[in-house]
Parts: sequence; structure tokens; C-alpha cells
Amino acid sequence: MAFASKKEDETGLSSYYNNKTTVIQEARVFNDTPVSPRKCRALLTRIVYLLYIGETFGTQEATTLFFGTTKLFQNKDSALRQAVYLAIKELAMTAEDVIMVTSSIMKDMQANSDVVYRPNAIRALCRIIDPSMAQGVERFFKAAIVDRNPSIASAALVSAYHLFPFAKDVVKRWVNEAQEAVNAKASSSFFGSSSNTGGYLGFGGGSSQPSGPQVIQSTSYIAQYHALGLLYLIRQQDRMAVTKMIQQLGGGKSGSGTTLKNPMALCMLIRYAAKVIEEDPNVQRQMVELLEGWLRHKSDMVNFEAARAICEMKHIQPAQLTKSIAVLQLFLSSPKPVLKFAATRTLAALALTHPQSVAACNVDLEALIADPNRSVATYAITTLLKTGNEASVDRLIKQITGFMAEISDEFKVIIVDAVRSLCLKFPSKHSSMLTFLSGVLRDEGGYDFKRAVVEAIFDMIKFIGDSKEQALSHLCEFIEDCEFTKLSVRILHLLGLEGPKSPQPAKYIRFIYNRVVLENATVRAAAVTSLAKFGANSAEATLKRSITVLLRRCLDDVDDEVRDRAALYLKVFGEKPLADAYVKEESVFSLAALEAKLVAYVKDPAAAAQPLDISSVPKISRAQAAQESARPSALDTIGAPIAKSVSPAPQAPTAAETQSAYATQLADVPEFADYGSVLNSSATPAQLTESETEYQVTCVKHIFKEHIVFQYNVSNTLPDTVLEQLSVIMTPQDEESGLVEDFIIPLPSLTLANSPGIVYVSFTREDPAKYSIGSFACTLKFISKELDPTTQEPEEEGYEDEYQLEEVELSAGGDYIIPSYATFGSEWDRMRSGPSATETFLLGAMESLKAACESIVEVLNMEPLGGSEVPTSDSVHTLQLSGLATGGGGKVLARCRMTFSRGTGVTIELGVRAEKQEVVDLVVSAIA
Repeated sequence: MAFASKKEDETGLSSYYNNKTTVIQEARVFNDTPVSPRKCRALLTRIVYLLYIGETFGTQEATTLFFGTTKLFQNKDSALRQAVYLAIKELAMTAEDVIMVTSSIMKDMQANSDVVYRPNAIRALCRIIDPSMAQGVERFFKAAIVDRNPSIASAALVSAYHLFPFAKDVVKRWVNEAQEAVNAKASSSFFGSSSNTGGYLGFGGGSSQPSGPQVIQSTSYIAQYHALGLLYLIRQQDRMAVTKMIQQLGGGKSGSGTTLKNPMALCMLIRYAAKVIEEDPNVQRQMVELLEGWLRHKSDMVNFEAARAICEMKHIQPAQLTKSIAVLQLFLSSPKPVLKFAATRTLAALALTHPQSVAACNVDLEALIADPNRSVATYAITTLLKTGNEASVDRLIKQITGFMAEISDEFKVIIVDAVRSLCLKFPSKHSSMLTFLSGVLRDEGGYDFKRAVVEAIFDMIKFIGDSKEQALSHLCEFIEDCEFTKLSVRILHLLGLEGPKSPQPAKYIRFIYNRVVLENATVRAAAVTSLAKFGANSAEATLKRSITVLLRRCLDDVDDEVRDRAALYLKVFGEKPLADAYVKEESVFSLAALEAKLVAYVKDPAAAAQPLDISSVPKISRAQAAQESARPSALDTIGAPIAKSVSPAPQAPTAAETQSAYATQLADVPEFADYGSVLNSSATPAQLTESETEYQVTCVKHIFKEHIVFQYNVSNTLPDTVLEQLSVIMTPQDEESGLVEDFIIPLPSLTLANSPGIVYVSFTREDPAKYSIGSFACTLKFISKELDPTTQEPEEEGYEDEYQLEEVELSAGGDYIIPSYATFGSEWDRMRSGPSATETFLLGAMESLKAACESIVEVLNMEPLGGSEVPTSDSVHTLQLSGLATGGGGKVLARCRMTFSRGTGVTIELGVRAEKQEVVDLVVSAIA
């Protein structure tokens, strides 16, 4: 005897009763004579239920069940026939040879067929037929779309919607019928017919004679909603057609002339209008007039959708928001919770960009703080925090504290975000808000909530100097009992950065060392690093001695990472250069560039004989590293929500990722196998043709130790032409360029379909230690052949042709120098005795110091340091630059002292220091 589990008892379902094997065995009831409609309906219900909960039938099982159900087509019981169509519609996705029942289904789709299951037949046919058969059933669907029965029309419209991706050309011909369905008047019946007196489930009797149609007036106009969706699907690629459809169905400025009676159809039309505004700002005025007309519609749903569409428009003016905010303000006092929630949610999002406009609703929002629905109260308080003034801050913070314990973590994060924004808006109120944040930090909550609070305190430390001491104290108390390792590590890192700068750094040592004693290995290692920063950055000798004692105790730790860190820092404490490099260093390696270097080293068998040289890996500042690795903060992603879901644009690859992709591409070319690793590749391809020309060419330069490879990406935009034997002829403008051409790897054939193709031109560097610069005249040569329009085969004989390209330049910036971060002051002094040069230049064409800075940074492709790329004076400025020269050239620093006068332009004193004289000459020649 099988006993049902507790879960099965709760749902009232037996695992045996709804077992797949049992259902398949019981399918023989479909073959009974006579057929029992009640038993068959029960079994079909179980099949559909199993499919609904995720049970999968094998192909053979599904096929057996499918053709078992088709035997029930002979039965006249309407409810059974509806269940049959529901089952075969779901089984058709798995079963085989389902197309065989097409004629039986089409028989029930006939226009003169007055049966209740005709809509079910239409939906099932959509799943059964092959896309190539769509034309054969076109007349049935056209008749069904304009049928006076709304259930039949809706079934046909939805089926057409699903057919569209597979049979676009056929469905597009149904546009007139869809338009007629949109403009349809009230329908005469909702259910075209009904079965006998046996009732829907058939318990009352066994008669199978259908009765006449049961006339029920339809008031939903749901077919308009489905027809509008199909119309938009057909016209979505034609913006003008969509705009015209919106204007025709909109009903004019007042909205009263619209033929749409279904509120959901109007909501959909509003969303289409909002999308048109986003894509074409030129129609904004006409669309806004339509949206404002819908604000006065009798349906709350339509009013809200129009108000929300206006509030979410880009570049909307405050004057245009008045009417929509007035509608939302009315909803705030509505007895319906859903309207209050929708209005507060929309106002919370709008308050981010137009707080002054939303401030008109503050009185109504304050009344909602005590609303029994805590979601409504949360959005109300969040909006008030963004729109309130400085005088109301303390009162709002007091009200928030009262209900923080009653809401979920998701809403707590929203409130924390609002408090953070308010604090940055009113820095003088930081004390009360910091007290609030520290209070909620002690409350129970998940990781996302605690992280949001910690990030809010981090921002206060960063932007509000007066709050630093108090905030650091609160964070120290929090890590005493923090259960999240990630947060503890981040706080310890911040303490190591900010603690040594405080007036009394020693007071934080106890909190940090407690972590060494009480926490897991990850936190202990972070605490050791934090202690080392106090020791290295503190001017007090007694504090350094105390920290040395604490670090010596860490040498006995059970974890090797903790021991190694303690030993490292004890070693560097005694030597200032090591401390500057390993503790105080403001720059880090670019991880993407370091990864590319390591991958190239591992893949090159010859490189294993020598140690890895990381001197050529560029460095970036810690701020840049944090920016590169930053993910969207919880405060940004869970803040006041925006209803529209916009797919994020993919991030552009970084320079290091581009270099790695080029290296992989070149490794696949056999001719370059013995060239070694790529030292540098162009960050962005140089455009050698206009974008409108029939042939488009870009150039990427790859620098090897002894070679330079020019990669030409060629695109053919002519659909009826094929280019064969493509090559690029390069002629140096200077005879003594120091480069000798090796070979050209031509492109055999190029059409529109396989564009772009690549042509390589390789040169040998006569002196690898010398940085060859110069320009090359380039000509694209090819044989042009016409394509046969019927066979798409090229003609046998073509004609030779050539196309003049823009010149290609080898320059210092972008080809031989890579931007790299450095601490300018210490590095400039360190390189005092090395190769250097000082030259003076006059840039008469420059109209400002800012233009000169931008031009120099672009020409040299070096990293500007300390914000020096932005002049603080109009007459005198110093630009500091740092970079790495490829091929082992080492570091290079440039200091540009410049003055500006209106008569003469910008005068520059360029000072360059590098590890090699060739690099110094390269930088000076680039400016000259």
C-alpha cells in the first residue's frame, strides 16, 4: 500500500495517480467502445497537468498519446473535444507525424461550423502545421480573424502572432483583416455555441447533440488587443507605418475619437507611442499630445500607463510633467492599494531626475508613510528623501527608523540608497544619517543589505571629510561581529587607506588586530596588510614598533598566506624603497595586459629559457583598476526602479583584450610562426577610406621584435561584384625608413557575404633596436568580376583595377609607446641620471592650453598623471606623462611646461627621461 507524502497530501494529488507510466497505461480508455467522455477528459487533464509541471514524454510516448487522442475526434461531446485540442496542442511539440491530423482539425475550423471548440481547433492547428503549409490555411485564418465571435477572432490573431516568425510573407498579407479586427464594433456573442445540457464537465447527461448558440454580449473587446499586437508585429520595421497607426488609433488630442475600447489595447498603444518617441524625437510633440489626451481616459489602467510613459521620456521638460504628476497625485489618495503602489513607484523613479516637480506631491506622500502596505510606505519615504529639504531630514530619518524592521531587505536597500543620496545632497546633516546607517548596520539582514549600508558609509567617507572619523569608528564596531568575509576584507582595506591619515591612527589598531586573533584566514590576511599600511605610512616611531611586534606574532599563524604576508611586511619595513614599492605603491599592473603577457609566455616554447619579463606590462592607477573591475553597485541596480527593461549595450573590449585577440589571430597564420610574440598592436584600426565608398579598408599595425606586420581589413559593399586576388601595395615615402618588405599575403576572393577579408603585408626591421617611423602610400589592387544574378557565379574574365587608399603612418604614439601609470615625482627623480633631453617648441596653431594638452596626449599616447591633462590656469600649465616603450625600451616620462599667449600660441618646454636614448629621441621626434 502506498502512502502519499505530506506534500502530496497538501496538494491533494497522488503520485501514483499522476505518474507518467500510469497515464500511458490508462491511455487505452481512448479505444473503449463506447467512449466515456468523463474518463477521457480526466485522463487528458492529467496529461496536460504532467506537461505543465515539467514532466517530459519521450518521442514514442508522445506520439502514442497524440494519436490515441485523435481517435476522440469522432465524439460529439464539446467539453471532451476542447480537452482533446488542448492535449494535442501541447503534445505536438514532441510527437512525430502530427501533420496527419491537419484535415481533421481544419474540418472543425470551417466558418459554418457552429461549435464551441472552434477556437481550440485554431490554436491547435497553429502548432501542427508546417510553415510551408501556412499559405494553404490562409483563407481559414483570414475568415476567423474577422469572425464576430471574439474568442474565435482572438484565437486566430494569437495563432497568427505565433506563426509570424516562420511564415512572415504569408502573415503580412493578413494586415487588412487585422486592421478590421482592431476597428471591430461590439460582438454579438462571446461563446458561439454550447454543448448540451450535460454541462461543461458532462456530469449531467450523455447526449451529444449540440444546442444552438448561447448569445452573450461581449464587453471586453479583447480581440482589439490581440489584433493591435499582430499589426505592430507586421509593421515594426517601418517606423512611419507604426507612427501612422498610432495617430489613426489615438483618437486625436482628447483621445475620445479612438476606436479602441479595450484598456489593454490602449496601454499597448501607449507603449508603442513611447517607443516611437525614444527612436524618433522629431515626433515627440504629436505623441505627447496623444499621451496627455489618454490621461483623461475613464480607465485607471490607461491613465497610469500614459502618465508613466510621459514620466519616463528622455529630456522631458518640467512643464510637460505637470499633467501626468497630477494624475499620479490623485492615485496616491486612491483606496486601491495597487494604484497607490504604482503611483509611488513611478514618482520614486521620477524623483531621481526631477525632484522639484515631484515635490508637489510631498503632502500626499507623507500621508502614505503610515500606510499598512509597507511597499507603498517604502516608496513614499524613498521619494520624500529625494525631494525633501534640509529642514525635514531629521523628521524623515526618525520616521524611517520606526518601520525598517518591518520591510524586506530589497526595500531596505532602496531606503539606504535614498539616505545616501540625501546625505550627499545635504552634507551638514551627515551626523544624523550616519547614526541611522550605523543603527541599521547592527540589525539583522542579508549580505546585499549590509553591503548597501557599507557602500553608503564608504561614499560618505569619500565625499564628506567631516564624517570620516565617525564613519570609521562605526565600521570598526561593525567588523567586531560581521558575519560576511567580503565586507570585513573591504572594511579592513579602507581602514588601511584612511586610518593612517587620521589624527589618532593608533585607536584603530586594536580593532584590526582583533581580526587577526578571531577571524578566518582570509580576514586575518587582510588584517595583516592593513596593519602594515599603518606601519609604513605612520610618522610615529612608537606606532611602527608596536605594529612590528604584532606582525611578529603573526609569523606563527597556521595559515601560510598570513605568515607570508607578515614576513614580507617585516622585511620591507627596514628598507624604504621596498616599502614604497610594496606598501605605498599607487599603481598596479593592468590585469588584462598581464594575462595577455602570461598567455603569450606560456604558448611560446622558446620563452621558457628566460624568466618572464614584466617590465613591458603597463601599469594603471588604483582608481583605474577599481573602475575596470567595478560591477553595478546594489545601490545602482536595486534603487528606484525603471519600468522599461532596456537590454544593456555590450561593453567595448579593453585595449588589452583587443591585443590578446590580435595575438590569437596572428598565431593562426603560418607565415608568422617564427616571428615570436606581438609586442604591440594598434588600439583602434586606422580608417583608410571614406565610410560611403564601395570598398572600405582599415589598417592595424602589429609590432614584433624584428618585424612589422600591416593588417588590412577590406570590405566589399557591392552585392553583384566579386573581388579576386586582392593585395595592398605599400610604398615608403622615405627611402631610409629602416624597413624592408618581406611578402604580401593576398586575399583570394571577397564578396559582400564574406566581408571583411584580411590582407597582410610584412616588413623586416633592419635595426630592431631602432624605432622606425614614417608614412607609406597604399594602393589596393584586385581583379573585379561581375556575379551572374541567377547562379551567383562570377564571370570567367574580369578586369584588373586599383583603388588609392589614405597613407598609413608609423608613429611613436600608438605603435611604440603604451600608456602606463607611474608615481611621477619619485620616478622622475630616479631617472635623473639616465638618458634625457629637453627641447622647446612653439605650437602657434593652438588656441588654448587645454587643446595643446589633448593634442600632446593623442600624439604621444602616454598616460597623463595626477589630472594634469586638465589645465587649472589659462596661461601656465605643466603636463606630466608616463608610458612604456615596446621591445624592452622600458619606462619613459615626459614633462611639458607650457605657456599660452594670444599672439603667439602655446610655447612648450618638453623634458623627456627614459631608460634608453632611442626612446628619448622617439618622443622628441614625435613632437617635432
